[in-house]
Amino acid sequence: MTQRRHAQARNGSEAAFAVLVSEHQQAVRLFLRRLAANPADADDLAQEAFVTAWEHIDRLKPGVSFRTFVCGIAWKKAQNDRRRVRRAQSRDGAWLSLRRDAETPTHETRISLEKAMQSLPLDMRAVISLCVAEDYSHVEAARILGLPLGTIKSHSQRGRARLCELLGVEP
Repeated sequence: MTQRRHAQARNGSEAAFAVLVSEHQQAVRLFLRRLAANPADADDLAQEAFVTAWEHIDRLKPGVSFRTFVCGIAWKKAQNDRRRVRRAQSRDGAWLSLRRDAETPTHETRISLEKAMQSLPLDMRAVISLCVAEDYSHVEAARILGLPLGTIKSHSQRGRARLCELLGVEP
C-alpha cells in the first residue's frame, strides 16, 4: 500500500501526497523541534520540507520510505536555517558595532556614517542599506536589486569592512 501511494504521489496525485504528509508530519515536526530554536520555527521548516518534498517527489526512489526522504530534506532546511540565524546575528553585531550609541546616535555619528556611506559605490551602498540597516536577507536584497547573490554577499562584506575602516571601529 505504501509503495503504491509513493508511486501515485510520484505520478502527481495530490491526494496520495496528502496521505503521506498526514502519516509523517508529526515525526518530521518532532525531529525539527529538537533542532530548531523554537517550535514555530520548527513548524515553518516542516512545512517548507513538505513543500520541497512535493516539488521533488520524482526523486523519491522505490524502497526508500517517505519519512526518510522528507527528514533528509528537513535536515537540510534546518542546517540552512541555522546558518541564516548565525548570519543575522553576525550582521546585527556588525551593525551595532558601527553605532556608538545604539539607541540615540549623536548628530556627529549620524553625519560621519552618512559621509562614510556616500563614499561607497551606489550598488554597495544599496546592499548595505538593505542588508545591514533594513535587515533584509542576502537573497531578498539580490531579488530587490537584481544582482547575483554572490555580488550581494561580496558587497555586504566589503561595504561593512570599508565603513568600519572609515569610522575607525573594529569590524
